[in-house]
Amino acid sequence: MRLDVGLGFALGVGGLHLLPEMPPWWSGAVLLSALAVAAWVRPRASWAFAFALGFCWAWMHACQGLCTPFPDELARAPLVVEGRVASIPAVETHRTRFLLDVGHTWDEHGTGLDFSGRVRISCYRDCPALSAGERWRINVRLKPRHGSLNPGGFDYERWLFEQGIAATGYPRGREAFERLDAGPGAYWLTRLRQRLAEHLAGALDGSPQLGLIQALTLGERGALERETWDTFTRTGTNHLVAISGLHVGLVAGGVFWLARRLWSLSARLTLLLAAPRAAAVFSLLAGFGYAALAGFAISTQRALIMLAVVLGALFWQRTLRPYQALMLALVGVLVWDPGAVLSYGFWLSFGAVALLLLHLGQRLPSRDLWTRWGRAQWAVGLGLLPLLFLFFGQASLIAPLVNLVAVPLFSVLILPLVLIAGLLSLVPFAGLDVPLRLVAEGLGWCLNGLDWLAARPWAAVHLPARPLWAWASALLGAVLLLAPRGLPGRWQGLILMLPLAVARPDAPGWGEVWFSLLDVGQGLAVVVETQDGILVYDAGPAYPGGFDTGAMMVAPFLRSRGIERIDRLVVSHADRDHAGGASGLLALAPAETILSGEPERLGLAGAEPCLAGETWNWSGVDFRLLHPQRADLKGNEASCVLEIRTGERSILLTGDVGARTEERLVARLGADWRVAVLIAGHHGSATSTSARLLDVTRPEWVLFSSGYANQFGFPAPVVRERLAERGIQTLNTAFDGAVQFRLGPDGWIDEPQGRRERAGRLWTHHPSRPP
Repeated sequence: MRLDVGLGFALGVGGLHLLPEMPPWWSGAVLLSALAVAAWVRPRASWAFAFALGFCWAWMHACQGLCTPFPDELARAPLVVEGRVASIPAVETHRTRFLLDVGHTWDEHGTGLDFSGRVRISCYRDCPALSAGERWRINVRLKPRHGSLNPGGFDYERWLFEQGIAATGYPRGREAFERLDAGPGAYWLTRLRQRLAEHLAGALDGSPQLGLIQALTLGERGALERETWDTFTRTGTNHLVAISGLHVGLVAGGVFWLARRLWSLSARLTLLLAAPRAAAVFSLLAGFGYAALAGFAISTQRALIMLAVVLGALFWQRTLRPYQALMLALVGVLVWDPGAVLSYGFWLSFGAVALLLLHLGQRLPSRDLWTRWGRAQWAVGLGLLPLLFLFFGQASLIAPLVNLVAVPLFSVLILPLVLIAGLLSLVPFAGLDVPLRLVAEGLGWCLNGLDWLAARPWAAVHLPARPLWAWASALLGAVLLLAPRGLPGRWQGLILMLPLAVARPDAPGWGEVWFSLLDVGQGLAVVVETQDGILVYDAGPAYPGGFDTGAMMVAPFLRSRGIERIDRLVVSHADRDHAGGASGLLALAPAETILSGEPERLGLAGAEPCLAGETWNWSGVDFRLLHPQRADLKGNEASCVLEIRTGERSILLTGDVGARTEERLVARLGADWRVAVLIAGHHGSATSTSARLLDVTRPEWVLFSSGYANQFGFPAPVVRERLAERGIQTLNTAFDGAVQFRLGPDGWIDEPQGRRERAGRLWTHHPSRPP
């Protein structure tokens, strides 16, 4: 395959996924027709035709998940769905989570609805024992593919789209489940994997390494503790845990070596088929079997296609240049699954191979194995560093040294022992599960060593967001540094990588306020940046399952802005939707001062009461606490009310106080009190954001922080009507994602803008707004 044609196809696939929304179907047809004519007239332009072909192919694939979405009007409506369990149910202490391939849907009155597809169900109580492939009728409440959208945060909607999930939801009622068929149907492989997972759980009962064993054998990482995954991330060894090209390649390579040796022992067999060709067949079958054991996850599908390209060339005795093989595998993966471009593993795996070819492909092989291995780790470590920072905001500094030892140890010893011990444990004889327990014990020792390394403060480094040109410069610099030695000016790669290290995010000037209302679902979290100080007002909710918005949403945003410490954390009051994420946030970004309306109930060390009258000034920006006036208030009415003022404009945060407190504030501050931006009290509850407060303060904007399709119906219709009557502009994190704006000392204001509008992609959910 010509490199330009393959690259054109890949660029077409990637180009579609960069668009903010799905283009109309005819645009691809017009593009394809025009470039087909151009390629016929000028054959050198065939890459452009390949680009159009890739674009159209990706459009057809994306349309399956985007052209007929789950309707917004059915969000959280009582529904009945019928389908088969499509995954191994993840059973945790507080919930059971599984995928359901829905074939039929009805409303609560039994009327059929035009929806089918894959949904993700989370069951929190009265959950029956589920097996993959079973057909169930379930009473559910669903919502479209939707997640919080914040700068520097995880794009949950992108992940759902990549997994082919159209909606998420939960069962309703105590008797929500009705089993219709206990057989596996077409999901026999998933059922088999579930039984193997249950067998491993029984053989390793109580072992802390069960999750690791299941991850290495079955690709199921649900039982891995978050702390364990963080250890692998900080040491740069998480690629050893997630079954991917490395694992499939190791299994296929081991079988190839063994099959070739054994086949060569028989003269009759070698006359029938050359040993290398026979080994290629057995190797591909072994890779296919291991990928099946892992459930044909996206990463294993990618590895299988790459393996098939290499082994196919060997079997058919075709000579492929390394870059041709890489391009053929790239196109094969994108033909099979154009959505693979959304996977970070796609870019890291193909990038790693390309870097190895660049750095080692033009060199004479060294006789010293460790020298070659060291060069390979240097190439992968340096070359992928910009991508790791771009994708995850952090990278392990010790990864090249750790992997120098860990990858050979894993390849030669750990993975073969895990697979062999796992197979032995299936033999129904007493004592054959002992090797598996011993292997698990050995993995525990290895993990202890990684834990020690991960605990070093210099093990990993976080990098704030950088402008696009800095990333492009760093990638070019890495490629230049890894180029063959004969290329002049390779040292200039260091200069090109320098902006990645020295560039810093923009920062507020004197008297400026940079305000971010984060999208934390049904809760509140605000970050206020000034030239001299950082204030965080509330930290969002935390949930019994361990999800903590302070650690998972607020802290990543601060890191993306280069903020490592908080000058002042104000937790309005101790309700979970405002204070739940505070401890998780403080663990990652310590605060110099903590204020709260309920400091004792909050339970945070060093927390002090917020009281009306306290003021401070940061670089020309005035902060003033307006409420409470005494420290013995409880609940919503204890909320810290904070005014932020620069020049003639101000922002008012009222927490969850009700109309009575708002009335007292208006009476105390007078009829001349004006506010430019008001954060609606109590997420838009009918008990807050009163007409009296609006008439006196006359805000230009009112911002809501609420969860999409929340069970309370916030913001309340009466509040929305109140604002519409007064012509006040509104934004809501439920529909707009994180809302950001800026105020200046001379009265200017950048209009508030939502993250969904600013940085949305074609998979981004744009909910229909209530009237």
